[in-house]
Amino acid sequence: MSPERRTPPQPGSTPSPTSSGPSGPSETSGASDPHLDDRAVDAFLQGRNGQPHDLLGHHLGPGGLTISCYRPLATSVRARLDSGDEVQLQHIRDGIWSMTSPDFGSTHDYRLLVTYGDGVEHEQDDPYRFAPTVGDIDRHLINEGRHEQLWTVLGAHLRNYPGPMGDVWGVAFAVWAPRATAVHVIGDFNGWDRLSHPMRALGESGIWELFLPGAREGMNYQFAIRGADDIVRFKSDPMARMTEVAPKQAAIVTETHHVWQDEAWMERRKGADAHVGPMSIYEVHVGSWRQGLGYRGLAEHLVNYVRDAGFTHVEFLPVMEHPYVPSWGYHVTGYYAPSSRWGTPDDFRHLVDELHQAGIGVILDWVPGHFATDDWALARFDGQPLYEHPDKRLGWHPEWGSNVFDYGRPEVRNFLVANAIYWLEEFHVDGLRVDGVASMLYLDYARQAGEWVPNRHGGRENLEAVALLQETNATAYKRVGGIVTIAEESTAWPGVTKPTDQGGLGFGFKWNMGWMNDSLSYLGEDPLFRSHHHGKLTFSLMYAFSENYVLPISHDEVVHGKGSLLRKSQGSREEQVATLRAFLAYIWSHPGKQLIFMGCEFGQESEWSEGRSLDWWLLDLPLHYRVHNLVKELNGIYRANPALWELDSHPSGFQWLDADDAAHSTFAWLRFGTGDRAVDAPVVACVVNFSGETLEGYRVGLPRPGSWRVVLDTAGYHPGAPSSTGVVVEARPEAWQQQAHAATITVPRLSAVWLVPEPAEQQSAPTAHRRAKPTSKEGS
Repeated sequence: MSPERRTPPQPGSTPSPTSSGPSGPSETSGASDPHLDDRAVDAFLQGRNGQPHDLLGHHLGPGGLTISCYRPLATSVRARLDSGDEVQLQHIRDGIWSMTSPDFGSTHDYRLLVTYGDGVEHEQDDPYRFAPTVGDIDRHLINEGRHEQLWTVLGAHLRNYPGPMGDVWGVAFAVWAPRATAVHVIGDFNGWDRLSHPMRALGESGIWELFLPGAREGMNYQFAIRGADDIVRFKSDPMARMTEVAPKQAAIVTETHHVWQDEAWMERRKGADAHVGPMSIYEVHVGSWRQGLGYRGLAEHLVNYVRDAGFTHVEFLPVMEHPYVPSWGYHVTGYYAPSSRWGTPDDFRHLVDELHQAGIGVILDWVPGHFATDDWALARFDGQPLYEHPDKRLGWHPEWGSNVFDYGRPEVRNFLVANAIYWLEEFHVDGLRVDGVASMLYLDYARQAGEWVPNRHGGRENLEAVALLQETNATAYKRVGGIVTIAEESTAWPGVTKPTDQGGLGFGFKWNMGWMNDSLSYLGEDPLFRSHHHGKLTFSLMYAFSENYVLPISHDEVVHGKGSLLRKSQGSREEQVATLRAFLAYIWSHPGKQLIFMGCEFGQESEWSEGRSLDWWLLDLPLHYRVHNLVKELNGIYRANPALWELDSHPSGFQWLDADDAAHSTFAWLRFGTGDRAVDAPVVACVVNFSGETLEGYRVGLPRPGSWRVVLDTAGYHPGAPSSTGVVVEARPEAWQQQAHAATITVPRLSAVWLVPEPAEQQSAPTAHRRAKPTSKEGS
């Protein structure tokens, strides 16, 4: 789009007074008194002019060409036209300068030549000679709620416009504030002056825009928004891609300079289906994994750590800008800005890039369910509820003390859908975990009778929120190949992971909160009494394949008095460690993808706090190091055995061997991959003993004959309790646990044992019990 004004507005009809300040003679003979509208001048000087381009800039009218500008401290202002002519502007009043000349029959590119008290003539570009930077199609899509790349239009963007007098560099600002009566952009470029740079309203779109020559990357800015109540509020840009760290409130003009190096990863991702691949997720809070690292430091230390531990994905708690650190990022003020407290947007890109090059996927927590109440951010953005629903019964979250988005408003829906796409496309993120989905789905969530409004059918379902989630998922999967979306949904809402064209919400996965609650409750029981709570671990298989599940042991389970995962079980420290090891093996072998929060992988003792680093010194202690080494072993075996992930969401991937051995608090099952179960399907036999007694001579049913190797035995938490990992046993033709064959193993107290069939080339003459080459560290 050309920067020059092609459709001049109608000139004002009321002539302004002649110069009341310093002026010089016109360089053209035909200059006449400028034609300015007094009412427009008054509105401008009062900060109430919503169409400053009608007053300022260049216009053709009955009197010829008019050029007007605002330079309040100038002693002289001239304009140099692209024709080579120069004209002198008169000072009208209070910093308004203007001239009208009949000598010019068309608009011109021009520069202002301004002299201040320093006696130096400054050549300046005039922001008000440029055409709108937001086009008609963009405005239409925004108002329809269908602009899938909203961040490329609204916000602050560096622009370069060629012209007859040379290229012009600057920043195009655009903001949606439909009920504002005037909007000014203020910042480092104008000394934070509230009058210098009013923006123009683009018709009825609610969008205000201004191209500001000379503004550049790194400058801070805000919008001064005058509401219908005539109060001016200073707001950060909702579309800011970088902001100051609270309590500072400005947005920062930014542009990416990062050169991506993850082409191989992105190419593989296009054709991949993460829903049927291995997914072992390490959940991380950026600020407290190891304090002081930031994005750049994590790109070295976290990447190396996660790669060594064998996780397939890292999931970050929200990195979007948030003012209050103890909110962990869930009270967002800057939805399009990675938090500056840990680095720049390009620093975060670098972190994602390094993770990808190490073969590790990236999932971000995303929070469309509520937003922060800070008065400089989204709340009452144009003086009235805009992003939030105006009815408090729909627009206020009583549990979290935050605002709720107006999901039914097209522009708000667009803001959220585009935000999801922004992180996936601009930052190469591989998935989004959507926080608090249940709070979005139900109108009566955390509300008492009379505190909520039924939907149009009289029900409690939030139909607008449902439509938003469906649109977000459908758009994300359509636009970005190989990604996943994950719902934190704690109820029995049907079809969370069902496709949207079949009436589902369209998520790829759902957090299995029921499994999490039941399993942690079981873990807390004394081993002597676990037999009375056996069903807490078997019940999850009643619904394990109703959705595509992730098994989460998340940050929420190790804070606020709940204790660390290590301390959720009873007994001595060695018994707690043994239980933790068995429980981790149970998670890795249960249908569903697994997620654990940072610190769980080495037995963090204390509760997590966002204000300090993890207790890394624990890795110097053998008990805790062996937990860490076990997680490495689990991830290695998991990746190598499709039986543990290929059919996670299909009942054919699981079969109970014994679900009813409550007397021994022991559970046994088979995991299968695709193929013929009796011949070639990948298979892992799993036995977990959560009792305090070792089971000698335990018979386990197996689907195939031949040699089976113990690939995992979580015993070994103490040097006096060695692991049997590497032992090979023979499956006898003996029907047991609904299988045609059986083998005898030892299942130590508080431990888990996994077996896999030996490859055909390693099968040998039957032996009752022999030692094979270990696949992991002895006694790990």
